[in-house]
Amino acid sequence: MTVLGIDPGYAIIGYGVVNAEKSAFTPVAYGCITTDADTDFNERLKLIFEGMNKVIEKAKPDCIAIEKLYFQNNQKTAIMVAEARGVILLCAQLHNIEIFEYTPLQVKTAVTGYGKAKKQQVMDMTKRLLKLRAMPKPDDAADALAIAVCHIQAAGTTLRQRLMNGL
Repeated sequence: MTVLGIDPGYAIIGYGVVNAEKSAFTPVAYGCITTDADTDFNERLKLIFEGMNKVIEKAKPDCIAIEKLYFQNNQKTAIMVAEARGVILLCAQLHNIEIFEYTPLQVKTAVTGYGKAKKQQVMDMTKRLLKLRAMPKPDDAADALAIAVCHIQAAGTTLRQRLMNGL
């Protein structure tokens, strides 16, 4: 199973492609799609769509795991990220790729076994599971790998059922 994990945004969209066979995880590719702040927002959405198309066409994932939106403060930012996320989801739909969505709590639980794990703990466990020498930079790529690992850990298990039912 090849999973494309996505950490959505509109300035930086992290992606991580992980292949899983039995209990072996292999990182295939990771990186970020970036857009410049001085670019018109509609043009940024187009760039995100084009970048995501390239990633999907190259990786040929079996499914996509994407983080659900979670915002505490800035409503304007939330709306812009939601719009970018919509473009990413549309791209996946156009490629007929199944989409799975996970909250930050679900990612932490699946990767570390503890829903209140700190970001560094999630990154460390992701690094171990993928046998990486160093965690990718920027953090958005590392987060995307964790989201892919979350789906692999949860796929076809009772953990997945629990995550989908809110633990």
